[in-house]
Amino acid sequence: MTQTPVKLTFEQYLEYYDGTDNRYELCNGELAKVPPESGENTCRTLRLMYELAKIINFLLIRQCTCELQVLGKTQNRFPDLVVLREEHLELTRKRQTITLGMPPPRLVVEVVSPYRNQNDDNYKRDYIEKRQQYEQRGIPEYWIIDPQAKVVIVLLLVNGSYQATEFSGNQRIISRTFPKLKLTAEQVLEAG
Repeated sequence: MTQTPVKLTFEQYLEYYDGTDNRYELCNGELAKVPPESGENTCRTLRLMYELAKIINFLLIRQCTCELQVLGKTQNRFPDLVVLREEHLELTRKRQTITLGMPPPRLVVEVVSPYRNQNDDNYKRDYIEKRQQYEQRGIPEYWIIDPQAKVVIVLLLVNGSYQATEFSGNQRIISRTFPKLKLTAEQVLEAG
């Protein structure tokens, strides 16, 4: 975590620039550097991005570049993949940040980094923390891609709470947001 002389507000964070290409999450007012994504996880989201681009405007798909303001001790997230709404193209033209004052994106996808067990930070971050934050943010669909468990979990927002459906092997992933998507869990989980 980068020590700052004072705790930053989210507005101050948006103005922060350290002269590098580093990405930071704002956690309890302090900057936490976001590590670069692994090549395998990048390939997984690229595959999904390619398939989504067959059925929606490719300009609406962001891989690892779109930031979401969320509620909680960590105030922003950089999902592995985000599908924007049309109005986001104009709203995020200057900075790829979807703030709380903007509508939520249509889809957020996270690829779980390796973990030892369910008490591991990587597991808790995607399965618990981000799930709660994305649910509170009103994101209609959240996918958790877990290469270690060999499962894709599709969470749909129903009456303010996520309902989860797990897909594995050659099961076709069912997306309420993108019903024309033809992709199996195995295809998403492949890294190459």
